[in-house]
Amino acid sequence: MKYFFILGNNPTLSLAELSAVLDLKNAELLSPDFLLWEIDQEIQANSLINSLGGTIKIGVIRQMVKNNDQELFSAVKNLAINKKHESGEGKFNFGFSDYGQREFNKKNLGLKLKKYFTDQKVSCRLVVSQEATLSSVVITQNKLISRGVEIVLIESGQDILIGETLAVQPFKDLSRRDYGRPARDDLSGMLPPKLTQIMINLAQIDRLDALIIDPFCGSGTILGEAMLRGYNNLIGSDISSQAIVNTKKNISWLRELYQIKNINLKLLVKNVIDLSKFIKINSVSAVITEPYLGPQRGLIEFKIVIQNLEELYTLALQEFYKVLKKSGRVVMVWPLFYGQKPINPDYSGFKIINLLPEKLNSNQLVKLTNRHTLTYGRPGQKVYREIVVLEKE
Repeated sequence: MKYFFILGNNPTLSLAELSAVLDLKNAELLSPDFLLWEIDQEIQANSLINSLGGTIKIGVIRQMVKNNDQELFSAVKNLAINKKHESGEGKFNFGFSDYGQREFNKKNLGLKLKKYFTDQKVSCRLVVSQEATLSSVVITQNKLISRGVEIVLIESGQDILIGETLAVQPFKDLSRRDYGRPARDDLSGMLPPKLTQIMINLAQIDRLDALIIDPFCGSGTILGEAMLRGYNNLIGSDISSQAIVNTKKNISWLRELYQIKNINLKLLVKNVIDLSKFIKINSVSAVITEPYLGPQRGLIEFKIVIQNLEELYTLALQEFYKVLKKSGRVVMVWPLFYGQKPINPDYSGFKIINLLPEKLNSNQLVKLTNRHTLTYGRPGQKVYREIVVLEKE
């Protein structure tokens, strides 16, 4: 079967996450945000997308037709008819999204399909959007997965692939975990849950009882998302006592909200440079963390800030090396200041890991830094996040 993944706003980061979770040897990037993946077995799209931070939609390719309007409409109609039979009684909603360079005449296809159903005395509605693609919000609100269909179109060579969306990112749940948590520190900044999910996946932790630590735990986003994924052996520390208070509030809120039990979680007010004094040597499977990223407001002396951060990160990495198991991973954020040289701490004893398979890594649509790390941010931001995956040698 051929499945498709619609990647998020940082497609290379989304690709790296998928590469950490799935075997993408038989994958092809048809556009910057459209990944096609062929696999012999069926995947559970709903459970998979709930564990991914960088994927917007997951779907399956139902048919491939030649570049012919009549064949295209016939295939689209057959797909919609099959979905109508599955959905049973009631109004049938459908909509279209297209990806890649070619923009299909979705309005014409939709009106023809609506006329067909109307002639068949079937109550239906064409769901449209001002954008070229239907968002997760539009798809969910109009029940296009449970009671209808989103038809996805993309050109591949001389053929047109026709797909059906199976699952979309749980935007309500992610938003609640982002903006609904009781303890927020907007001044210091907080990791979005989606990015946190990606970072956890990049660590490729293979045991739920593996020890995971966040030595700059802030308001506890990484610990909370790891807990939601089923990891039950966690340590969070921070030099700020208020950060630990905030983390406790947020973790308690998450545990009650999701009815989570049996978690071994320790929270400590500690300096990262003392990490090996309170965590056993060679005991940690993964360090997943966003450290202090420097001042975000006001007049910034970048040369001094970068130097100070490099010193802090170098000391932290030396401690990470001591407590990590052999081949243990560090997934860490380093700031990228607009117009400034990249942060370059000493990470002796570690190697940078590029998770992308060679076929995708060489694709011109893939955007890595010069040292094969990943970036996260939105156009216009003054500070991007550089996501660095290190492995203990």
